[in-house]
Order: sequence, then C-alpha cells, then structure tokens
Amino acid sequence: MSGPETTRGPAHLQLLIIAALFLGPLILAALMYYGGLDLRPSGRSNHGLLLQPVMPLADDHPELQELSGGQWLLVYSHAEACDDECREALYTLRQSRLMLGNDMNRLGRLFLHGDIPPDTVFLNKQHQGLRTLNNESLAQELWSALPQDVPSNGFFLLDPLGNLVMYFGPDLGPREMVDDIKHLLDLSHIG
Repeated sequence: MSGPETTRGPAHLQLLIIAALFLGPLILAALMYYGGLDLRPSGRSNHGLLLQPVMPLADDHPELQELSGGQWLLVYSHAEACDDECREALYTLRQSRLMLGNDMNRLGRLFLHGDIPPDTVFLNKQHQGLRTLNNESLAQELWSALPQDVPSNGFFLLDPLGNLVMYFGPDLGPREMVDDIKHLLDLSHIG
C-alpha cells in the first residue's frame, strides 16, 4: 500500500504547477485590468521630450511633405545669422544622421532659418544633403508646441507624414538623440 500513496503527492504537485501555468497569467491580467494593479515600469527610456498629442504640421505646411521625401526629418530652427552656436547645431544634425548607420537614409535634415540666408558655400562643403527653408510661421508653430520650461535652440523630430513627434534639448548629445531616433525607427513602419 505504500507504493500508490507515495506517487500521489508528486502527481498533485505536478497538477498544481500545470494549473498555475495556465491560470496564473489569467489571474494576473484580471488583477491588472479590474483591480487597478499597475506593473508598468515607472522610469522612461527616452532622452528627448515625446510630444503628446502629436502635432500635425503637414496640413498647414505642405512643403514639409516635399522636403521630407518620405523620410523622418530632424529640424533645427535658428532665426538669426548662422553663428558658432548654429554651426555647432548643424554639426550635431549631421553627426546624428551619420550615427544611424544603415538607417541614415531614413532620416533627413532640415535647417529652418530666418530672413538671413545661410552661407551656401559652407553648407555645400560641410553639410551636403541638408535641406533649408525660410518659414517663420512653421518656426513659430514648432516653438509653440513646447512647454514653457523647455530650453530653446534644440532639435525637432518630424515623422514622414509631417507630424511633430519629439523635441531634443540643446544639452543632449548626438548619442542620446540617436538612441531615441533608432527606437522610433525600429517601431515605425513608415519612412
């Protein structure tokens, strides 16, 4: 008689383990949905500011569709003449795109300048492929989309449909910007 009783204990344990494997996720999902249990991580993984809701710009500025050519656009806006700070920002734009490696063809660069046109010799020599545009109303829309406490002179990221998606402050380096852009490109099925 001792034989069947000794195998019954491990059989019950195996049955409980199998039941827990199937019922455990259902119970956990029900607790999360109905009980308000929140297991999402509290930290964030992005370095830039994800703008929500996404702001559509292409309706008011159809030239963005032509300039993007189906690519994501990294935009730098500078109203005055392009000084050392501006040239450093354009360098950051170029390096950010180059750091994307195989995905660099999915990202275009746009310099949104003021009334003073940029030095075309400098741009052709140092920043081939950089698109330029003088559009004060677009610049104002970009800056108005940001919260008041955000530092200016940063970079805007637009998706291929002309929606403003992210803002990168001037204190971020190309590495942090590229981390966020790569993440978005991996998740995106457009551009």
